[in-house]
Amino acid sequence: MADYPIVERKYFISEKIDETPDVLIIGMRPEDGKPNAFDPGMFMMLYGIDKQTGERHVGRALSIASDPSSINMEFFVIKNPTHGEHIGRSHFCDAEINDEFILRGPNGQFRFDPSRDSKVLFIAGGTGLAPFMSMLRHMRATGASADVIMLYSVKYPTEIIRKQELEALERTLKMRLAVTVTRPAPGDGWTGQTGHVDAAMIQKYAPDFSERMSYVCGPLPFVKAVKDALALLGAQPNRISADVWG
Repeated sequence: MADYPIVERKYFISEKIDETPDVLIIGMRPEDGKPNAFDPGMFMMLYGIDKQTGERHVGRALSIASDPSSINMEFFVIKNPTHGEHIGRSHFCDAEINDEFILRGPNGQFRFDPSRDSKVLFIAGGTGLAPFMSMLRHMRATGASADVIMLYSVKYPTEIIRKQELEALERTLKMRLAVTVTRPAPGDGWTGQTGHVDAAMIQKYAPDFSERMSYVCGPLPFVKAVKDALALLGAQPNRISADVWG
């Protein structure tokens, strides 16, 4: 894979979608109108700019959800994070269209190349879906083919990010997608899989996991639990690539 220079560029908020009760989707357009070179799975550092002083705020690392061929960049943002470093509501929940940010990157070794990994298992928790959306969108944009199984864990049925697009990608890429809800409640209408991703669930949806490269992304407790489950099943460490937020 390519080694990309880490650069800083000015971006402006171009889109702000109140996607779920807990998550915002933020679109950013570059001042120079040029796409940013990166591999699917990488992340950027986002720095808000104080409107009064012009000073740069503490940066936040966010996985890129958009395809590398897209001029604009897309990120999934937790509205009220309860852990980890963040730049606060003033730059996301209260941000406005055309607000200025500095983006620095790309960063990270969590990368996917469908020509290298033809059979994969993607396991996402919450906004950890972001890098996988970049990977899947890249496959769709380039016509790449890979045998993909995805397990996507959310707290509630209302927290499925980009639900319609995920379903469309499932059909287009012939991906096998399983969404599991960890906090089902009476009357929520959910009839699918429930519970945390564990060894039994991995075996259920990906019985051939040993033949697959596993990619895992989500909060630290989620990633640790999934890696432990894969290890319990006998997965080799060099067949697991993980990215953690928070």
